[in-house]
Amino acid sequence: MTEDDSILRAGIPSSIDTDDKENPLRPQLLNEFLGQTKVKENLSVFIQAARERQESMDHLFLIGPPGLGKTTLAQITAHELGVDFKVTSAPALDKPKDLAGILSTITERSVFFIDEIHRLKPAIEEMLYIAMEDYELDWIIGQGAAARTVRIPIPKFTLVGATTKAGTVSSPLISRFGIVQRFSFYSVEELAQIIKRSASILSVEVDDDAALLMASSSRGTPRVANRILRRMRDFAQVSSSKSITKDVVKFGLEKLEIDCLGLEKYDREILLSIINNYGGGPVGAETLAISIGESIDTLEDYYEPYLIQCGLIQRTPRGRVVTPKAYEHLGLNFANKNSGQDSSQPSLFN
Repeated sequence: MTEDDSILRAGIPSSIDTDDKENPLRPQLLNEFLGQTKVKENLSVFIQAARERQESMDHLFLIGPPGLGKTTLAQITAHELGVDFKVTSAPALDKPKDLAGILSTITERSVFFIDEIHRLKPAIEEMLYIAMEDYELDWIIGQGAAARTVRIPIPKFTLVGATTKAGTVSSPLISRFGIVQRFSFYSVEELAQIIKRSASILSVEVDDDAALLMASSSRGTPRVANRILRRMRDFAQVSSSKSITKDVVKFGLEKLEIDCLGLEKYDREILLSIINNYGGGPVGAETLAISIGESIDTLEDYYEPYLIQCGLIQRTPRGRVVTPKAYEHLGLNFANKNSGQDSSQPSLFN
């Protein structure tokens, strides 16, 4: 593998993901992409307009939690535009020459996707400013007193940046994106449709009630839904079931320690830690992360968003607080929260 190969993967569509199991489940066209209706409606207009003008589409900024389809939508954008697709992640761009090497080889109207764009280094980000606005690369030739700056023209392209932390992206970078789209968590019905579509691709039958149960346990995220579907296929196969039934899903989720809200073992440990150790809160994020043995980034990026969306915890100026709904879900009495009640792990399905 060459140095460039380690920085980017180019091509449509197979290069978007090295996971061969995930690739077949990715939609290739906008009308195959389920959910995110507003995002799709707007994007279809921008794609059609750019295609009719035979111009590169304006730069696109995608914001949302992991697993909601930002990478897939970037790939679909390139596919719908009928142009080349190149993809990298910000941590892979170590030096300005890495970015220059990619941008100097792209073709006209290409889509260039940078994942986790909030992690770009300042020197690379500043080079990207000029490339996005003027379609030129600022390159320094020579050293010391003999150094001079050369502007190298590059083809017009569309930058698609994706981030899970929009608040950490600098204002100058955000202002250079002409299109900003935010992803939201998927509804149970949308996830059930995604599961049925994925099941047909995997050549496995899924009962409607089983699909709904898997969808309700998927944290509002297609990536999780597809992961659960593959595991339920395993359980169905080993139990000699011809299809994935609701009973198979219940058994499988019990074994995986995933409850009816999609909470995993660590989610429940977070809630129980706040209840048992801190009287239901408030407790600071750093203290909570240490108490459950996780990093604060993992706590804030993966666990907290879904717990907050479910209304199980609240962020307050003083820290995290468990809500009455969390007590109810865990089978505990909120009125007696400080009375030393038994806070052992509840049954996963009520």
